[in-house]
Amino acid sequence: MSKNILVFVEQRDGVMQKVAAELIGKAVELAAVLDEKVIALVLGQNADGIAKEAIEYGADSVAVVDSPELAEYVTATYAKAAVKVIEELEPSIVLYGATSIGRDLAPRVSSMVKTGLTADCTKLEIDPESKLLLMTRPAFGGNIMATIVCAEHRPQMATVRPGVMQALRRDCTRNGEITRFDVEFTDKERRVRILEVVKGDKKEVDITEAKVLVSGGRGIGDAKKFELLQELADQFPGGEVASSRANVDAGLIGRERQVGQTGKTVRPSLYIACGISGAIQHIAGMENSDYIVAINKDSFAPVFDVADLGIVGDLNAIIPKLIEAIKKHKASAE
Repeated sequence: MSKNILVFVEQRDGVMQKVAAELIGKAVELAAVLDEKVIALVLGQNADGIAKEAIEYGADSVAVVDSPELAEYVTATYAKAAVKVIEELEPSIVLYGATSIGRDLAPRVSSMVKTGLTADCTKLEIDPESKLLLMTRPAFGGNIMATIVCAEHRPQMATVRPGVMQALRRDCTRNGEITRFDVEFTDKERRVRILEVVKGDKKEVDITEAKVLVSGGRGIGDAKKFELLQELADQFPGGEVASSRANVDAGLIGRERQVGQTGKTVRPSLYIACGISGAIQHIAGMENSDYIVAINKDSFAPVFDVADLGIVGDLNAIIPKLIEAIKKHKASAE
């Protein structure tokens, strides 16, 4: 009988990724409803540190496959290792981050264990009657939210977008069992080899880590207006500029700064939406922000429905006044 929740703990260069902690946190919540345990799945080389970290973030135990073959991510080797653990532990649910690795690994594993997979979920719940996992994701271009169940096959599998779930506070006093699994890799899995890893010189901006985001929409108009948004973002420690999809598609700003269904899901302390109408695709990526300020000329813009504070007017007039007011407040506080 299938039981317990298995969370794939993504790591890169021996560093546990934030999405793994988020998924463990959600798994703890789901497991409490099912009266089951949370098992972290760690694949890599010299993975003891990551295994311990997974326990500190809430996992009850850890399944580890430690091998030089897993030092770098390769689909075939990671999939074989994951399938080995799944077949032995028989979990009822398996969760992955909807990252480049998770989106590659999860479909391969689901095919190998002959079960379904719901991709890019933004919400996970347990049905109180059937005890099935309710997996919710945007559908039909983001115009509706579809809730999907996998009633006939186990495990139930889902990829979850980074930034959607909340990680638990790390507790370095927690202890848990670490079980090692041996996997024998053959030439079949070695057909693809990593010859060289070339890292970019420029560090990509991670807007999911920003405490304050000033985001521009179609109403921005041109690339130079982002300089004004940057000036506003600079008034806050760790402030960053973000954007809706329209400006990214127009080439006005890089895709790494896109918020929304096809971009990144963010949860800053403050989100300032400038010239953003509030299409459901964008709202899905920022609605969990602690405090949302919306600036838009259209008083009927949907973004005001999720905003904590709405300002109706021309952003070109409002933002300079806002910057000036913040500077005056800082000066008076010194």
